[in-house]
Amino acid sequence: MAYWGKRVAVGLLVLVTVVGCGDTKPTAGVVSGTPQTRAPGGPIRTVRPTLAPVRARPGASANVKLMPVLDHGPRDRKQVALTFDADLTALMRRRLVSGKVRSYYNKPLIDELQAMHVPATMFLTGMWMEQYPDVTRQLAKDPLFELGTHTHDHRGFTKHCYTLGTVPKQDMLADVRRAIVELDQFDPHATRWFRFPGGCYDATALHELAPAGVTAVGLDVPGADGFAKSPQPVIKQVLDHVQNGSIVVLHMHGGDNAPYTAQAVGPIVRELRARGYKLVTVTQLVSK
Repeated sequence: MAYWGKRVAVGLLVLVTVVGCGDTKPTAGVVSGTPQTRAPGGPIRTVRPTLAPVRARPGASANVKLMPVLDHGPRDRKQVALTFDADLTALMRRRLVSGKVRSYYNKPLIDELQAMHVPATMFLTGMWMEQYPDVTRQLAKDPLFELGTHTHDHRGFTKHCYTLGTVPKQDMLADVRRAIVELDQFDPHATRWFRFPGGCYDATALHELAPAGVTAVGLDVPGADGFAKSPQPVIKQVLDHVQNGSIVVLHMHGGDNAPYTAQAVGPIVRELRARGYKLVTVTQLVSK
């Protein structure tokens, strides 16, 4: 389901640092892995950013490995990454089967992004990919978009993550790897970006998921489109808080959970461009 009314980051602030040329400095534009990106209209290229060690919590062993977390890009570039989560839970699937909800694919949103030539990063749950395999393939082929994962069934990775339920500690890694395998079947150029459901994570989750080889993408601008009553609050929320390097979280499943995102995205994009922002994917946001 769509949440992110406000950021929920439980238990640990993770700082990504880059080591190079003999110095160490905080940065939000450096991540681990070898994500791939496609510039709008251009060829696929592989970005190989610097491998970034993650600072463990005080008192933790120096050997403890944690999943890296990216909350925004460089603040000295006038760029913004619009990101869209495709949630699907067991409850949402039951609504589809019963006919209470017609679809959890917001095609008008995708049509609007394509018509306005807006690069975007999509985070797909495994269940959503299973429900919409043809759409997933279409998104994977579109040079505007890059795809990452959002777990298999959108359960939380901490206790009390809204009403999402909780993935047991021993199942966390398998859940994330399952979504990776599912996405790779549809997209041979899938990134290794990952997003926590509800934005909920703690030191335990970051430790358990370190072997998955993904980087968690957070945000600094929640779009607040979950259960919105009209497009206007979504537009205002984004435009009031965006800044250089921002990662904006919105939702692409539509339905009863994010009903006004398609109507909000056009005004958001037009105003961001009028302010001089370049819209980019997450990979482009952190690429040098």
